[in-house]
Amino acid sequence: MKRMRLAGKILGVVVVVYLVAIGALYAIMSQTPARLAAIVAKMPGPLFMVLPFERLWFHARGGTLRVGDAAPDFDLQTLDKSGRVQLFSFRTRQPVVLIFGSYT
Repeated sequence: MKRMRLAGKILGVVVVVYLVAIGALYAIMSQTPARLAAIVAKMPGPLFMVLPFERLWFHARGGTLRVGDAAPDFDLQTLDKSGRVQLFSFRTRQPVVLIFGSYT
């Protein structure tokens, strides 16, 4: 009977630690990309096999935009670094197509 209680307590502690780790990972994933990368780089690899990393990632980084919503405003430096371009400046002048991806 004592062993069953001890096993139950150990299991309870493991579950609480697991849930706290999931909450901490979710909070980390909600940080800015630079901060997230710095923290994740220091995490041990096996941790990603134990925690539901992918599901947390999609939930934490999913955003709130839906089809048909206006793109959020942002500005970027031009390729020749001579100035900056702001998305909002095109909103009333012409349609804009945003393509995100890699060309390599």
